[in-house]
Amino acid sequence: MTGLRLHRREGWVGLQQPRLDHMTATRPVQISPSILNADLGDLKGTLQQIITADTAHIDVMDNHFVPNLTFGAPVVQFIQQYSPIPLDVHLMIDDPDRWAPAYAELGAHAVTFHLEAATSPLSVARTLRSLGAQAGIALKPATPVETIIDLLEYFDRVLVMTVEPGFGGQSYIEAGTTRKLRLLRERAEQQGLDELVLQVDGGVNAHTGAIAVSAGADSLVAGSSVFRTADAQAAIADLRAAAESARVR
Repeated sequence: MTGLRLHRREGWVGLQQPRLDHMTATRPVQISPSILNADLGDLKGTLQQIITADTAHIDVMDNHFVPNLTFGAPVVQFIQQYSPIPLDVHLMIDDPDRWAPAYAELGAHAVTFHLEAATSPLSVARTLRSLGAQAGIALKPATPVETIIDLLEYFDRVLVMTVEPGFGGQSYIEAGTTRKLRLLRERAEQQGLDELVLQVDGGVNAHTGAIAVSAGADSLVAGSSVFRTADAQAAIADLRAAAESARVR
């Protein structure tokens, strides 16, 4: 990816500090708004709307792994340059073994790819970590959690899809999600993986986000429930409050 490298900004000087390092089991729930549901004609403005979130969720789709085409590396490079918060890149693409490292090289905080698309997922994870990014693995709703349960130590985050990947605005699929999250959190605790992030993506709002958090999730990707409101920052605050309330029940 010659010409697309951006150096990671040390400490995000002058910008909101990411609340992502050295996390414990009591870390705050992370909110990651998906800009796929935002005004793509004003990316700079969109990023400012979500400055109170923890990360900006960037959905990269290739029209092969999923039936939709969104952003590629040049657009992510632009977003990385102007974002006041770290990037959480979700690759819904074929051949992440080949393409995933480029997004880490651009400076993304986290790069998540799909287990279903990878040939050598552990090799991809090692490469992402060596480039300074968190390595994430994503599972479609129909993919059994058992396919990844014994490999958690090789990843920094697991993304449990709660809709079929490819389009925003879908409804949260609760069937099977709670079991997946509980099994993942239980295994992570057994292995002492306190920093493992469990993320859900799809149909997340204050109600469904609370359900996910009560099952073990600690990172919520939200699109429509943030950007299709009059005040994105108020929506982020509502999500955060509902999530933290669910955690202490």
